[in-house]
Amino acid sequence: MNLTSKRTFAAVAAAALVIGSVATTSAHAASYKIYIGYQGPLTGDNKQTGLDEIAGVKFALAKYNAMHKTAQVGLKEIDDQGSGPGASVVAPGTAKDKSIVAIVGPAFSGASVASFPYYRAAGLPLISPSATRVTLTDPAVASDFGGPVFHRIPSKDDKQGPALAHLAVKGVTAPIVYSVNDQSSYGTGLDKYVQAALKATSGVTVAGDDAVDGTNTTLDFSATISKIKAAKANVVIYSGYYAQAAGFVKQLRNANYQGIFASGDGTYDSGFVTGAGSAAEGARLTASSAVFQDAGPAITAEFTKVTGNAPGTYATEDYDAANILLTCISKGNTTRPKILSCIKAGTFKGLMGNSIKFDANGDVSGNGFINSFVVTAGDIKSTGVVK
Repeated sequence: MNLTSKRTFAAVAAAALVIGSVATTSAHAASYKIYIGYQGPLTGDNKQTGLDEIAGVKFALAKYNAMHKTAQVGLKEIDDQGSGPGASVVAPGTAKDKSIVAIVGPAFSGASVASFPYYRAAGLPLISPSATRVTLTDPAVASDFGGPVFHRIPSKDDKQGPALAHLAVKGVTAPIVYSVNDQSSYGTGLDKYVQAALKATSGVTVAGDDAVDGTNTTLDFSATISKIKAAKANVVIYSGYYAQAAGFVKQLRNANYQGIFASGDGTYDSGFVTGAGSAAEGARLTASSAVFQDAGPAITAEFTKVTGNAPGTYATEDYDAANILLTCISKGNTTRPKILSCIKAGTFKGLMGNSIKFDANGDVSGNGFINSFVVTAGDIKSTGVVK
């Protein structure tokens, strides 16, 4: 995911002043010699994503620290509000904090790009659970490339875009598709791959493609909705984030739009359902994320007991990312260079029994996957891998 905001980031600047504040799984914070960080949106419009994600990190730390009483690891929370400007405020101080030996994150792609110059210079290892912008691992795009410190677990948007296009039109007779993106790097990038896939699909009519201001979560979509209705579109695909997607789908349904609403991993969040209410019903979503609950009732119950909440979006990927870092630390790698070398050389086991090994550019080796979801009875239900 990626988010770029044009807002004033006074709140983020204030957060940067307290970057040393610690959220840990132990009351004895002073005993920690090293920390891992979590970087993502812990405040702001898309904070639910960050709150869901950091819970996965906290759970992994709780289990690790319970087994390593004399060599525990702490957690530092790095709130970038899911934005490039926010990341530019917090990343410099984080890079200088030598007690932070690695980071789970950044969660969003725009924040990742803004953070890279500081983290590359500091040799600070990163494993993102949810940043999907293709160019983050493309050395040919130097402005976006996060190597050698950046790694990510999810599949990229060049895989998600075709999957989203396929899911959106599945079962629709004579699909007429109208696409909308939020002008963020994530939204425009995903939309590009969606459009290419739609145009290559027989029997699909691409009716139009509109761009809106993704920084305005109370945007009046009436102009865009008029275009959708004039085109007689029966499928709408939104490439952007859940806070705005919720308002968009509410306005669509209020305008008596009866067709399919589909969106990508930026909308894959409980906050979308909360914000949209009944208008979210039937929405089709994609994400390169495994459902934590599929790992079994015992570990799901343990997660809920430890964190106080049921596993949310990207809990699996955050749990896996944290465990990769903790596995390296458990082997005596307690400095940034050693952890980075361990990440690059190692093969790790994920929650679902999957093998995780990063390639030279930071992506997980192999074909990856994109899961599909549908909002049913006010809940986001998994409907399996998109094929």
